Amino acid sequence: MSISFDKSTKTFYLDGKNITYAFFINNVGYPEHLYFGDKIGHDFLLFNRAAGGHSCTAHIPGEEKPGLNCYNNFASEITCHGLSDFREPTVHVENDEGDRLSELIYTSHEILDKKPKLCGMPMMRDGGKTLIVHLSDPYTDFGADLYYTVYDDCDTVARRIVYKNGRDTRVTLNRAYSFNFTLRTGEYDAITLFGAWAKERQIERTPLHHGVFSIDSKRTTSSATLNPFIAIVDRATTEESGRAYGINLIYSSSFALKCEGVNDGRVNVQGGINDFDFRWVLDSGEELATPEVMLTYSSEGIGGMSRAIHDAMRMHLINPRFAYKPRPIVINNWEGTYFDFNTEKLKAIASSVAGTGIDTFVLDDGWFGARNNDDAGLGDWYINKDKLECGLNPVIEHVNSLGMKFGLWFEPEMVNPNSDLYRLHPDYAIGSPQRPHCSTRNQYILDLTRGEVCDYIVDAINNVLDNHNIEYVKWDYNRNVTESYSYGRDKDNQWGFAHRYALGLYDLFERIVEAHPDIIFEGCAGGGARFDPAVLYYFPQIWTSDDSDAEERTKIQYGTSIAYPLSAMSCHISVVPNHQTGRVTDMKTRADIAHLGATGYELDTSSFTDKDRRLTAEQVKEYKGMEDLILFGDLYRLDSPFNSNYFAFMLVSKDKTHGELTYYRRMSGNVQSNEIKYAIPRGLAPEKKYYIPELNLILSGSTIMNVGFPLKFLPSDFTTLKMHFEEK
Repeated sequence: MSISFDKSTKTFYLDGKNITYAFFINNVGYPEHLYFGDKIGHDFLLFNRAAGGHSCTAHIPGEEKPGLNCYNNFASEITCHGLSDFREPTVHVENDEGDRLSELIYTSHEILDKKPKLCGMPMMRDGGKTLIVHLSDPYTDFGADLYYTVYDDCDTVARRIVYKNGRDTRVTLNRAYSFNFTLRTGEYDAITLFGAWAKERQIERTPLHHGVFSIDSKRTTSSATLNPFIAIVDRATTEESGRAYGINLIYSSSFALKCEGVNDGRVNVQGGINDFDFRWVLDSGEELATPEVMLTYSSEGIGGMSRAIHDAMRMHLINPRFAYKPRPIVINNWEGTYFDFNTEKLKAIASSVAGTGIDTFVLDDGWFGARNNDDAGLGDWYINKDKLECGLNPVIEHVNSLGMKFGLWFEPEMVNPNSDLYRLHPDYAIGSPQRPHCSTRNQYILDLTRGEVCDYIVDAINNVLDNHNIEYVKWDYNRNVTESYSYGRDKDNQWGFAHRYALGLYDLFERIVEAHPDIIFEGCAGGGARFDPAVLYYFPQIWTSDDSDAEERTKIQYGTSIAYPLSAMSCHISVVPNHQTGRVTDMKTRADIAHLGATGYELDTSSFTDKDRRLTAEQVKEYKGMEDLILFGDLYRLDSPFNSNYFAFMLVSKDKTHGELTYYRRMSGNVQSNEIKYAIPRGLAPEKKYYIPELNLILSGSTIMNVGFPLKFLPSDFTTLKMHFEEK
């Protein structure tokens, strides 16, 4: 890991594990991007600099000589508005005089041995050396500090910007993005993750073009519709080869990520807080810190990029108390009972799986307030005595007596109109006093931009956690924000609601999670609608989707794996016919797909037979045998369910001593005319010998990865097979 500055050329070199990120301060004091890619020597890269097209360009004041003399032609670390730069600006600032011009010029820099904390927001942890480049507008004293952190154990650069008002009068930020960098000319595709409820993180690959390609959310959450991730890849890049740049925004609210193809063929990449409905006033001396972004690079294709992202998240983002710790294997009662349960029913579900290896019982929605359906009780975090006459403790004590842990569901950000909280404090809900509320599932959202609302939630949730032996929490969030209005702010300060909500959310996470360091928290948002890096900073795993059907999950889990590690995905085995699709799949298939993440069960196990319990015990044992690969291993995607009849994940240990292959076939076809399907594993060491118990063969890694072997599926639809590889 290294950050160095060549004084003679004013060039910064940031070297990570296998990457170099380089930029320099040019002749007018502008931070100009030079290179981001495989690690290179510290040569001066000015030879690679070129002036692009001159389409009615305007000169920088005082720089009328021919050549690179306008901001629009510089490869940029930050772009500004109004002075010879016609590209999308990274920052758009309005001065008190009314002009909206800015020109951010280098004044100084510092290289810190330790990464400073980003107050109020999550970020990548550790990292050692951090570069801060100080920029200032010489005419207004408005400034920006560019932060860069590199890591010696992963191929990621962490970036963010802090905007500062150094003048005597106020300024208004109409846009405040987190980063900007420029890719050299080439033909590029953007890979994005779109979706909906029960269809999260589907893959879309789009050719970039001249002009702006963008994805965003205006929902005050990262959303299921578009994830805050984008990959930029060469047109020829495949899963296994080619250049791939990953951009993961560590943020949970309305965002924007943009790629602008400019007239000279280069691509400008930037993003951060969505500037829609955004305005942020900085009085003299005030500053705004933007969310951090992970910039990841690999020359080993999309798969190499994903593995680099997975390593970075596990080592430096996910809560270190749990990042590599075995996850609870849960039985969740939701699809087994929904709201219809009592103490004895819950005890029966827990008792039915005792001794199978399932180690955590999770009580889902319906245990609090007047909660007998979804139209009442949210916000009233006290025990529903109609169902649980003696409270939670009899259930908890029974679960603990079986040698299991107890977990509990909350939806802290929500309130039902039919609740004691809303009747007492209707102003706690987000909404305009002039309009009726929009509702989803008969619920409104509490206003996390207000300190007193956050205080209420923290006290209510902590009171439950402090007075019961709870070791697992599922934190749900089942709707998106509408009517972005706060009773706690005057009419001139309603702008920027989405970002203020994010800050309130992170405050909740900090005060509740850190008060209970031994509880493992799982995120959920109507399934996977808030599956983002910022949530993973606090919660080591997230419920991947409400759609638990094995066939649907192959696409959801494949798409999620592009930008997130398997250990972050909560994946459960549920009942058939599946409650979302009505599809019937074999128990083995459901287990094999669910084992490709933090696994668990979601059904009424009180009706289990002895055979069901034995099968469950076998499945749990099998999962425990591969758990180290989920937590520590490298993922190789061999077949995509988006463009084939198959899905295949290969997991390999870091030391290449063992691996496991899961293959899934959707439709079987006519048995007499089936195609021959070969598996070509990846990730093994070519020189090592591996024993494959399913074939009773010992083969070299080179043979396995070049020759492969034909797959023999059972003659039915929706089937899986697994193969193991152990070094001999």
